[in-house]
Formats: sequence, structure tokens, C-alpha cells
Amino acid sequence: MKNKLTALILIALMTMILPLQAQAANVKVGDITHVKGVRNNQIVGYGLVVGLPGTGDNSRSTQLTNKLLLMNLGTVIEQENYIQKGSAAAVIVTATVPPFAKNGDQIDVTVSTLADAKSLEGGVLIQTILKAPNGEAVAVAQGPVSVGGVTARNNGTMKRSAITTTGRVPGGAIMERDIDTEIGDATTITLSLDHSDYTMISRVAQRINSVAPAKAIDGSSVQIQIPAAFQNDRITFLSILENLEVTPTSEKARVVVNERTGTVVIGSQVKLLPAAVAHGNVTVTVTTTNEVSQPEPFAQGAAVGFANSTVGIDKGEGSLVKMDANSNLNDLVNALNSIGVAPVDIISILQALKRAGSLQADLEII
Repeated sequence: MKNKLTALILIALMTMILPLQAQAANVKVGDITHVKGVRNNQIVGYGLVVGLPGTGDNSRSTQLTNKLLLMNLGTVIEQENYIQKGSAAAVIVTATVPPFAKNGDQIDVTVSTLADAKSLEGGVLIQTILKAPNGEAVAVAQGPVSVGGVTARNNGTMKRSAITTTGRVPGGAIMERDIDTEIGDATTITLSLDHSDYTMISRVAQRINSVAPAKAIDGSSVQIQIPAAFQNDRITFLSILENLEVTPTSEKARVVVNERTGTVVIGSQVKLLPAAVAHGNVTVTVTTTNEVSQPEPFAQGAAVGFANSTVGIDKGEGSLVKMDANSNLNDLVNALNSIGVAPVDIISILQALKRAGSLQADLEII
């Protein structure tokens, strides 16, 4: 059972050592903040992937789209039913435009099936217009779809190495216009922390004050007055700001749990109030015996089948471990390891400790 907690112990020790190393070195302002208003933009479009080896969809909307596409290319199609099914698939194309993107820049796009297509493997995305939420055309996308996997089917059996109904076209979208991004307002620039922290934003404001007037306006933002010398050269001013260094704060006590994978990461600042942890295994066994009830001789009846079930409960040996006040990360890991707790069971124990008020940390379940 000790081997089951090896990964947990290693993660715990690493989270205890790394923060100590981080506190000895400063961090750059540019590594922990971003300029307010400078952000990515999402665009989306409806398109068609062709060239599929029978793995496309069979929807009428796809056939209609095929007909309209061919009509736009100058081909006369009387009915969309004349187009063979399965060789094309209707898709939704999405992309994220970075700030300051310019006309002619290339960006990656994600292509996802919209109907009942089986796979996009081997398909080519036909030119698709990508629009912003306001309906304005921002980019056009086209190119071969890379799915990064293979799907095989035979006689109702399917095997796949990855999800093939979603793929990417690297550099498949070309920007058709510039993305105008304003940096601050007339006289100020606002920097925002990537993670809200009152202590950290106060330190950032104090450090920036050495080069320009600045003040923290909330738990994640600091407002900076632009000096007259940089009023028309804000990029150079931001370069100076992002290279300033500040002393990082201690990480907040936090336990992160992934219930799907059974992963538990415990921060080094986690403390426990006095508590007792009990752990025991209960096995419930249900045994069913099939029997037949025969009617009496010369009676008018038929044989009837029935089942007899026996339920047995086996309680394994329970364990009780006492946690002293101000117990730390190592104490918790060693205690759970001593009673043979698997990582999946640790999740339930941590939730119970938090509910009882013993776990002095934020419990984040993802």
C-alpha cells in the first residue's frame, strides 16, 4: 500500500521545497501581471470539410451546403441529393486572435464536427469566413485538417488512438484586418495581477512608484500615471515596468483535488487543527442461487424459476490516527500512509477534514 502513495509523497515534498526556493528569488512584474484591456479575441465560422473516406456526416444540411458551394463555384446542381453522402462534413471553425494581430498574420484554427461525422481524418477545410461576435469578418480559414489520431472500424467494432472528430489547421487562418488594441487611457495604464493577491499588488505598486506614480486600486490592479516623457512612447514605458522585480508572497494554503484521476496536490502551507481520522474497509457480497419450484404430482401447474440471494458484509480492520494541533504536510501524508489509504480515499478524508474545520486550507476540487 505504501507504493500507492509514493507519487503523493513526492508531490507533497516538491510543493514544500519549491516555494522556499521561490522566496529567495525575485520575480518580474511582467511575469505576474498583464495590461488591462490587452486581450485575446474569439472568432467563429461555419464551414465544410471535404475529401473524407466515407466518414463524413449524412445530414441534409451538409448536402445543401455542398450544393450551395458548387453553385457559387459556377456548377449547376439540380438537387443536393445527387451529391454522395459521407465524403463531406459540416464543421464549426473556431480561433483565438492574439492582441495586436495584423492584416496577413496567420493563426491556428480548431475544426469540430457539427453533425454525425465519424472522423475528420484526411479531410480538407474549404475556405471559411471567421467572424467576431459583432458579425464583422476578421479572418478566412482553409487547409488540411490534422487530427493527431486514427480511428478504425470493422463489423461494428471501433478502435481509436485519439479523438478524430476534432482537429486543427496550423496557421490555417489568415487575418483580413488589423486588431486595434488601446493601451490604457489618456494619462494612465492599469496593470492587473494574473491572480488576485492584496499583498502582492501592494508590493507591485510600491515597486512601480520608484519610476512613476502608482497606486493599488483593488486586490488585483494597480493604476500608473504615464510620465510626460513616455506619453507618446508607451511601449518603452511598459518594457521598463515589466522588467521591474518584486519579492513574491507565500502561496496561500491550498489543497487541489482531481476527482476524475484521483490526483491530490497539497501545498506546503497546509495546517491541521486537532483531529482523528478513522479508515476502514467494508465489503458487501451478494450471492444469488437460481432454483426451480416444481408443482405437486398430478397438479395443474408449471415449473417456476426463482432466485435466492444471500448478503454478506465483511468489515475489514479499521484504523484510527490522531492528528495533533498545527500538524503540517508531512504529518498528514505520513498519517494517511500509516493506515494504508489509497489516493482515491484521501479525497473523501480531505473533504471530511475540511467540513470538520480541521483542514486549514482552501480545498479546490477540479
